[in-house]
Amino acid sequence: MAEAGCGMTGAISDIEAFRRLVLERSGLSLGADKDYLLQSRLTPLMREEGLATLEALFARLRLDPRGRLAQRAIDAMATHESYFFRDATPFDQLRDTLLPALVARRTGARRLRIWSAACSSGQEPYSLAMLLLEERRLMPDWTVEILATDMSQPILDRARRGVYSDFEASRGLSEARRSRWLRREGGDWSIAPEVRALVEFRPHNLMDGTAGMGRFDLIFCRNVLIYFEQLQKRWALARLSEALEPDGALVLGSAETVVGLDSAFEPMPGLRGAFQPHDRSERLRA
Repeated sequence: MAEAGCGMTGAISDIEAFRRLVLERSGLSLGADKDYLLQSRLTPLMREEGLATLEALFARLRLDPRGRLAQRAIDAMATHESYFFRDATPFDQLRDTLLPALVARRTGARRLRIWSAACSSGQEPYSLAMLLLEERRLMPDWTVEILATDMSQPILDRARRGVYSDFEASRGLSEARRSRWLRREGGDWSIAPEVRALVEFRPHNLMDGTAGMGRFDLIFCRNVLIYFEQLQKRWALARLSEALEPDGALVLGSAETVVGLDSAFEPMPGLRGAFQPHDRSERLRA
């Protein structure tokens, strides 16, 4: 990390301060093994700001740790990898098990709310909307809402635009789905209006809690907690539990689990990556 011009030599205290800032503001854990990410992800920001070294960038952040530049630096450290129907299993389980069960229990209210937390560039919430539209025979005349959130405003703006390249539109989408739910727009693909209509995008940081967001029947929070330390994982899971209906479900990424965290959730029998509140039976009787 002592390459010429990188400005890292002798800046260990600055690095530690930045690590703490990222952890406190986003929950993301940047151990020493992630130092290579500092240079690769912060250099473009450093150049945009006209700063010669990372030391100069860190000095600016010390002066205003909650300002625009600090948020941009934190955003740069997040991994925004996403594609349509990423890891098919959660979507298959939603279609075959979770959705029919929720619909059966919501026949009176005829309303379904889903939260796609840390939605990145939008492929996950749009995939959820496509699946719900394909299964709309189960929910005729229902009110269906998908809230998609992310802490990064630039990535959220991109998700809201809903425009994807040929490569992005082909990742996870069959030709049939792409033809049905996307529209050609110049050399790119645009999300169809009926899919867009189900999704509301809103800025949100998981570390800010869930106050004012209401309750959800289903929460997708995938490939996020894997970057958190144990304390932040437990805190985030507790907040997600508060936002979940008593009979709802939390869906995590394939490499994530609540086991061993003493969390508010436990695995749902027979389903991979799906979890329910520990006190589900008591909450349903309340």
